[in-house]
Amino acid sequence: MAEYPINKGIGRSPEFKGLKSQYLFIFAGGLLALFVLFVIMYMAGIDQWVCIGFGVICASVLVWVTFRLNAKYGEWGLMKLQALRRHPRYIINRKGFLRLICPTPKKRNV
Repeated sequence: MAEYPINKGIGRSPEFKGLKSQYLFIFAGGLLALFVLFVIMYMAGIDQWVCIGFGVICASVLVWVTFRLNAKYGEWGLMKLQALRRHPRYIINRKGFLRLICPTPKKRNV
């Protein structure tokens, strides 16, 4: 009878060269956008060495920033930071204090 190895990675987030979960998407999307920008620049008639230099510098910065974000915030930290920025710091209530205690009766539509 054949024996098959058990997949021990079920439920774990994907990882590639130390990059985890959303950083993989940031990295892949950035490289795709950089490639499209490179092609547009080349087709616009910009010198090929300028395009290559721009591509190499931008790709290096993208790799550095992505790995730095991964090291700084971890697997879920970047999503937590985005959620924190979307949350209001405090809730403003401009109703009078008595109106909070004794709400007015609802009007009936007749």
